[in-house]
Amino acid sequence: MSEKRAVVLLHAEKAFGKDRSEQKWFAYVVMEEAIIMYSSEGKVYNLSSNTESMHGEELVQSKEHEKINDLQERGYMKYGCQHYRRRCRIRAPCCNEIFHCRHCHNEAKDDIKIDPKLRHDLSRHQIKQVICLLCGTEQEVQQNCISCGVCMGKYFCGICKLFDDDVSKKQYHCGGCGICRTGGSENFFHCDKCGCCQSTLLKNSHACVEKAMHHDCPVCFEYLFESMDEIAVLPCGHTIHINCMNEMRKHLQYACPLCSKSVCDMSKVWEKFDLEIAATPMPEQYQNKMVWILCNDCGKSSNVKYHIIAQKCLNCNSYNTRQT
Repeated sequence: MSEKRAVVLLHAEKAFGKDRSEQKWFAYVVMEEAIIMYSSEGKVYNLSSNTESMHGEELVQSKEHEKINDLQERGYMKYGCQHYRRRCRIRAPCCNEIFHCRHCHNEAKDDIKIDPKLRHDLSRHQIKQVICLLCGTEQEVQQNCISCGVCMGKYFCGICKLFDDDVSKKQYHCGGCGICRTGGSENFFHCDKCGCCQSTLLKNSHACVEKAMHHDCPVCFEYLFESMDEIAVLPCGHTIHINCMNEMRKHLQYACPLCSKSVCDMSKVWEKFDLEIAATPMPEQYQNKMVWILCNDCGKSSNVKYHIIAQKCLNCNSYNTRQT
């Protein structure tokens, strides 16, 4: 049904009632300009003026919506800090100072240069007041400014008091974690035992470690649960910053800093160990020396021949072992 036909029928119902069987009316659109209604009684109704009035109202409403959208879009992606693109700042209730975000506050107030007695962090849930960057109005936490109407953040979470114009991060609020995450809710699930969100690719295969992210990164010691940097889940279930793991690899470290299990498939490396050991015979006095080893990968103990390069686990063929 065309838009104009729908308008005709709407006005016909207003003029003759909704019961079409009793009124026996029908409508014609003439030359796409005048709308003529004919009733069974022979009466003719020209509804052109009513239609124009209706279209006029729709046009006014449309313009009002466009005006509101233009107001809300002002300053989009033009304001913010290194952590978020947003059109507001926050007032920290702990020190009554204004910052772009709570991370800016924590970097300034929990710095090593600050007197230890004065150091403190700001929890996201403590934020009560925000200041619009376009008009300067201070107000309670909400997405749109009560004064100028601008949207202070395309993504807004009233629980975490989070504003962010950069929605490419695919932010979402996880009820289990109690905070907002990035990456898209469709790509993650919350594991109650681990106490954090995990990739859906690991849903049926990840190793559960209780409160896996509720501790510091074993390399840089930043608290992982609220870290803004990307985090990797190792095969053993422990977590670490991806950047920190890459730094470990640069220094030829391929074992988890917490449990010493291999962080990737090392079979090719173990084959090279086999060749190197075969090419490096031990002195005669050490050829029959036996030692007990514990494998960091499978957890099994073995009694093997000692070699200066490494000892091989008899259970899983790993060289990630240590003498006991």
